[in-house]
Amino acid sequence: MCPGIVSCADILVLAARDAVEFTGGPLVQVPLGRKDGRVSLASNVRPNIIDTSFSVEEMAKTFSSKGLSMEDLVVLSGGHTIGLSHCTSFSDRFQKDANGSMVPIDTSMEKNFASELMKKCSANATAATTVSCDPVTPNQFDNQYFTNLLNGKGLLRSDSELVNDPKAEALIDSFSKSQNSFFDSWAESFIKMTSIGVKTGDGEGEIRTVCSSANG
Repeated sequence: MCPGIVSCADILVLAARDAVEFTGGPLVQVPLGRKDGRVSLASNVRPNIIDTSFSVEEMAKTFSSKGLSMEDLVVLSGGHTIGLSHCTSFSDRFQKDANGSMVPIDTSMEKNFASELMKKCSANATAATTVSCDPVTPNQFDNQYFTNLLNGKGLLRSDSELVNDPKAEALIDSFSKSQNSFFDSWAESFIKMTSIGVKTGDGEGEIRTVCSSANG
């Protein structure tokens, strides 16, 4: 609707913001006016995101390098209250036994939850097989994610790792008891995250014609 005016960077932020609101989360008034970068390299992605195998210390270090705190880490991890994950994203929490069946090797998982995951991600599952990140309210943006963590039902290893840090665990417990508190913190952390490395000046970036590539 607005070629050359609205950037792809702003569109991504607005899409993420709206997805949260449409699934029951808070409406966040985000600042706009970002420019798109002139360089996009796949090799830059992995060093700048959290791996599902990360420890709390590794996650906190990555967030800190972006100007984000431990509280931001816990709050933004709460985004896993919606969405899907491929079985391969948490396959390191299981191994195959002599019969080819999946067995849990991560004892932090609640037993029934682990059994359900093994059924859905059996040895016959394909690479495209997915499960809900939140097994209780998978399509609702709420604070159920934090209750799940306290009950041993965090899907990814990186989710479950959060409860091993005293400060993170205290935040998790607080958010599990107050959805309003989580929503308020979400708004603050989301704005912080979407303001990292923003380009706005005349000599910075561009407005892309096609979002998947820089302008020729």
